[in-house]
Order: sequence, then structure tokens, then C-alpha cells
Amino acid sequence: MNTDYRTLEYHTILEQLANFAVTETARERIRSLTPCLSELELTRLMRDTTQARRMLDTFGSPSLPAMDLLEAYLDSAVRGELLAAEQIEYVGTFLAAVKRLRDYLIRGQQLQIGIAYYSENLCEMEELRQEIVRCIRSGRVDDYASKVLKDIRRSISFLEDKIRARADAILKNNKSCMAEAFVVNRSGHICLPVKKDQKSKIPGSVIDKSSTGATLFIEPASIAKMSEELFLLKLDEENEERRILYTLTGMIADEAQRMQNSQRTIVNLDFVFAKGKLSASMEASEPEISTDRCIRISKGRHPLLDPKECVPLDFEIGGEVQGIVITGPNTGGKTVAIKTVGLLCLMACSGLHIPCDYAKICMNNQVLCDIGDGQNISENLSTFSAHLTNIIRILKSAGPESLVLLDELGSGTDPAEGMGIAVSILEQLKECGCLFLVTTHYPEVKEYAKDRPGIQNARMAFDRESLRPLYRLEIGREGESCALYIAKRLGLPDDMLRRAAQAAYGEAYEENIRDLALEAYGKGRIKREHVPGIERIPDKKKVSDRAASFVRGDSVMVYPEKKIGIVVEPADDQGRILVQIRKEKQLCSHKRLRLHVPASRLYPPDYDFSIVFDSVENRKKRHQMERKYSGDLEIQN
Repeated sequence: MNTDYRTLEYHTILEQLANFAVTETARERIRSLTPCLSELELTRLMRDTTQARRMLDTFGSPSLPAMDLLEAYLDSAVRGELLAAEQIEYVGTFLAAVKRLRDYLIRGQQLQIGIAYYSENLCEMEELRQEIVRCIRSGRVDDYASKVLKDIRRSISFLEDKIRARADAILKNNKSCMAEAFVVNRSGHICLPVKKDQKSKIPGSVIDKSSTGATLFIEPASIAKMSEELFLLKLDEENEERRILYTLTGMIADEAQRMQNSQRTIVNLDFVFAKGKLSASMEASEPEISTDRCIRISKGRHPLLDPKECVPLDFEIGGEVQGIVITGPNTGGKTVAIKTVGLLCLMACSGLHIPCDYAKICMNNQVLCDIGDGQNISENLSTFSAHLTNIIRILKSAGPESLVLLDELGSGTDPAEGMGIAVSILEQLKECGCLFLVTTHYPEVKEYAKDRPGIQNARMAFDRESLRPLYRLEIGREGESCALYIAKRLGLPDDMLRRAAQAAYGEAYEENIRDLALEAYGKGRIKREHVPGIERIPDKKKVSDRAASFVRGDSVMVYPEKKIGIVVEPADDQGRILVQIRKEKQLCSHKRLRLHVPASRLYPPDYDFSIVFDSVENRKKRHQMERKYSGDLEIQN
């Protein structure tokens, strides 16, 4: 489907319309429906929709058959193939539906409704219908289809009862020979379940045996002759049924052409009544179709929105007004407004009624639109690039008979350049002569539209008191973003509003300040609220240079005891040093220590201090642990 139509959700309308159709052929026709370019054809399509709506309102919905299998059955009959009883009954159901539909349409002729005369294209074929009803019932050939068949089936029934009675009598008289107390049917034969060792007592033919072989299913000799007679009667029954079915199949083949004509008429009626049903479901009305470049819509509603919540749209373009520039706040309904206009035009030009009080719709050879951001990561298209690529396509195609819808014109790039591009696009659209609707936020574009003949401003109404959009289009009035009014109502202070107005409006900001009535709102400054701060990990204290001067292995004098010790570990973050004094380790403040002999003078480089500080037992354990894992070893300092 055309991407512009899909953007306007025309395909959703077609799917709704298809759901009202009964036949698959009509559904396929609906799904391929496109706006009409022939005024004569469109007039006919719209007339049919209006007449179907009138028939529905007056007489209710017609009974339309599905006909999914009819074509295949008719083809089989024409080729000389035998139709089964249920297939013939299906044809009979179709003929009954044709009769009901014809009666329905004849009632419409009394009101001089045009489509009611489609009844003349429906062939009742009453004789064939009645013959099918007489001969076929519940998917089988009825007993009364012929006298011969009735007699044969009566004989069959009588003989079956006789065989059953004879078998029951034999079973009753020979209970001791029986494995079970009931008669069974094996391969179409009435049999008795006889014990294997009692076979000689029941003369007859063994038809079957049990899985264990202990029971034999015997057809008694006295029943065999009657069974043979029954078999021949059933052959006669089958032959008579086939004769009747061939007769009916031949009658259907003779009427196949007329039934196919009726089938085509029903498909057309299904298509037309589906349009009428859609019109009724939307409470729509017939639009006036014109080739003048003019669109007028009164109380129009978007067909996919809830009519209870949708704000009706009043819209007019054409004559001296070639284009309309719509402005207003975000979420104010600008996009919905232009999509409503576009979709209603597509529906009207497809012969459909549209939900409105009144509409005059001009025919358009194209409805072109750029709505949505169109961003495409796979094709490396930004929002602006996607917009511009689509708009270039539109400008190449647009002509005097086109309708163009552009949403957020010039957005997605630098505001100054975007505004310039927007103005140049508007000039190009005006030059090509098409009707166009554009939404924008640029004030320069509003000013351009205000001063340019043939282009008119419009806005989406906004309630400044409740800060709510009203979703009402007001043509001839310039819109505004209302951002400052919203900020004012939400409590933005005076100084910030003044600065915002000055930045936005330049020298004209004083006038906007008066409109904002700053003395009534937003007084004072922003009141700062207390919020919890970030809790940082405290920095480690820096060890003093003196404490850091002691290294492992230094010989030191410990005061006030004046004992000689050896530094085991350098100073920690509190300036404490681990010292070994006479094989005992203790923490001492660096202030209590004085260097006696530096380690560099006492020990060679890379000296193993574990010899000095570890016990012999700990050294053995450490050595063993370095060689392999030992879970039961523990080093004690």
C-alpha cells in the first residue's frame, strides 16, 4: 500500500470495512480499494454506499451467503464429476440464500432505491432448489428422493430386522456354546461369538476370531443366505443414490452459468453493503464530491478515535486560501487535525461515507504527507534527514490536484536554518498550486503565513487557566506555544519569566510581559529544597616524613625503656611502627623511636627477614605451604 495512505491509517479503515464483508472475494476487493480518479466512477460508488445505508436503516441487514466453496463445486459439476450429497446440499443452501436476498431487494424497490434492482441479476432457480431440498437432507440422499429408493430402503430395514431376530434366536438356543451373550458385527456380517471347542455345534462360516483364538465369530448358515440378499439390496441402494446424485449434478451443471452470475452479483452487493455497514457503525454521512479545489468539513471526527472523546473538527480550505499553517502547543491536536483531514479525503474519494455533519470534499489525484519523525537507524537517517528526504519526494510529485500534509515543518535541525527551509518549502508548495496543511512551532513561519496571500494561519485552542489543550482548530488565528503561560501557572518566578520573555521576543518582550501579568504569578525566587548530599569515603591520613623514614630491618632505640629493637613493619596511617624487642612484637609510635643502625648497614639486599622475625616452626610451615596446598596448616604471628 502507498506509504502516505498507511501513514494516515487508511489501511486500518479498509480492514474495518473488510470485517463487514461476508465473502472472501469482497474482502480482497476491499483491501485493494484506492481513491478513485474518475468523477463518474466515484459518483457511482458514493451513490451505492448511500443507497446501501438507506436499505440497512430501513430493512436491516441482508442475508448474504459466504460462497467459499461454490465455485469449486460448480466447476466439478461442469466437468462431469459426481457431487457428493453434502456438496449438492451446499448448492441448495446457496440457492435458498439467493431467494432470501432477492426478496429483501424487492422490498427496496418499493422505495425506488437503486441498488434494490440488483435483484434482476439474481436467478432464483426455484425448481432446482426445491428438487435439492426434496432429495437431499442432512448431508445424505433422502428416502423420498425416489419411490425405488424408498422401497429398497424399506426392504433393507425389514431384512436387517429379520437377520437380527434369527441371530438372537440361535444365540438364545445355544447359550452353552457361546463365549458372550450378544450378537456382533464382523466385516458387515452378523456373527455369533462361539467357543472354539463348540465350533461343530453351530454350522456356518468363520468370519473372524478373537486375539487369543479362544472365540470364533461364526455367521450361521441360516443367516448367510439372508446376508447375501441384504448385500444385493445395498448395492441396489447405492446405485439408486448415485443415479439421483448424477441427476442433481447434471441439473446443477446446466444452471452453473446462471449461478455464477448470481455469485458475482452477490459479491458486488457484499462490497456495497459492507460500505453501508461501515457508514452505520461510524454514524457517518455522505460527503459532497467536487472537482473544485475546495474542502469543507463541519463537525468532522477522526474515524479511529472514540466519538465520545473526540472533539469535532471544523475545517475549510480552497478558493482564495491555498494553504493553512497550524500552530499551537505540543499535544494540542495539530497532528490529529491534519491526519483527520487527510483520512476523510481518502475515504470520501474511495466512495465511503465519513463521520461528520456535513462535508464537501474535492477529488485529489494524490494525498502526500510527511508525518512522524521517520528516523531510520538501518539507513542512517536522522529525524531531519528523514523529513527532508520525504519532503523532496513530495515536492517532486505534488501538482495542482494534490493535497499535501506536512507535520512539524523544518523541525529536527538548527532553528534558524529550519525556519528558512520551512519558508522555502511553503513557497514551493504555493507555486505548484496544491492544497496544503502544515503544522509548525516557528513564529517566523506564522509571520510569513500572515503576510503571504493564499496562506492562512490557524491554531489549536488552549485553555490558559486549566493548562489543557482544547483540541479545537481555530482558522484565521495565530497559535502560540503557551510555554511562558504554562511556566507562569506552574510557579516560575518573575525574574526567570522576564529573562525568558526577553530572550524569546527581543525588543517586544515588554508587551509579552504585560500579557503574562507577572505581578500576579511567580513572585520571588526559586526556593531551594534540602536534598541529601553524597557521602564520600574519608581520605587516609598522610604518614609523616619521620614515620615513613623507618624501614624493615632498621635497628632502633625504643624510649623511654631505651631498649634496642628491629622494625618488623613500616608505619601505618596513624604513624605506628611494629617493632620486635627480644622476640616480642609490639606497636610503637614513631615518636618513641630513634634510628640506631639502618637496615642497609646490617643486612645485604633482598635479605630474607623471616629468619629474624619467624619462628622455626612457622618457617617450616611456610616452606611447606609454598610447595603445595595444606589445608590443616596455620601460621601464627
